[in-house]
Formats: sequence, structure tokens, C-alpha cells
Amino acid sequence: MDTSLALQKTKKHLRESGLKLTPQREATLLVLLENEKDHLSAEEVYFLVKKKSPEIGLATVYRTLEILTDLKIVDKVSFNDGLARYDLRKEGAQHFHHHLLCLECGSIEEVEEDLLGSVEQIIEDNYHFLVKDHRLTFHGVCKVCQAKATE
Repeated sequence: MDTSLALQKTKKHLRESGLKLTPQREATLLVLLENEKDHLSAEEVYFLVKKKSPEIGLATVYRTLEILTDLKIVDKVSFNDGLARYDLRKEGAQHFHHHLLCLECGSIEEVEEDLLGSVEQIIEDNYHFLVKDHRLTFHGVCKVCQAKATE
């Protein structure tokens, strides 16, 4: 997505929630947009924000990430390294997208398709549980590591 368009949409979302797109929030959001595929931790976001805006503190970045998470602009996700990582929610996405986590090299690939619609319906019908969201991470070996293993 175009960065300026994403910023405008986020600004509107913040304003509708009674908040402003402060320079600190904008710097944090820009880092997330520029590193969209990297699944950054709060500390990694902070170090990248510091390069743009040295005056911003770690606590401000943490607060901003929590606000963006509460507003469902970003999703907080944990993989097998124990760190909370932040992932931009795709525009119009009904649910958090899925991930493929390589147990060999640690790479994380995103799966954009929502593969669990029928599973959600079964959960709702059989367990009378209203599903609001779901998270799914497949743990396995990526194609690069599979190719290395056969060499």
C-alpha cells in the first residue's frame, strides 16, 4: 500500500477514535510501513524510529504500538523467539493473516488468504462460540532450507 495513503487512513482512524497522528506516532507508523514484511519487535521499531527522530523514547514507541494494536491498525504476534512482534493489519482484512514459520532459519512468510472461514463456521455452529478473530502459524521448513537439506 502507498505510504502516504496508509498514513492518511491511519490519521482518519485515529481522529475517529479521538486521537491525533502525533509526530511520534507518525514516525512509528512509517517504520512499520517501511519494514512491513519484517515483523519487528518493539525494540527494533524503536531503533529504526531513533534514526528518524532521535528525541523519541522507548516508552513512547511502546505506547504508540499499544495504541495502534488497540485500534487494530497493527497486530501483536509472538513466534517461537518469545518476543512480541508487530505486524500491520491489511486494509479490509476481517482477520489476522496467517504465517509460515521456518523452524530451520526462522524466516516468516505471510499467507494472505483467509483459510479458516469454514472452520470458524463449524466452531460457531457446534460450540455456539462467536469467533471474532483467529491467529494461525504453521511451523515447518521453508523451501530454501528444504533445498539446502537435499544438496
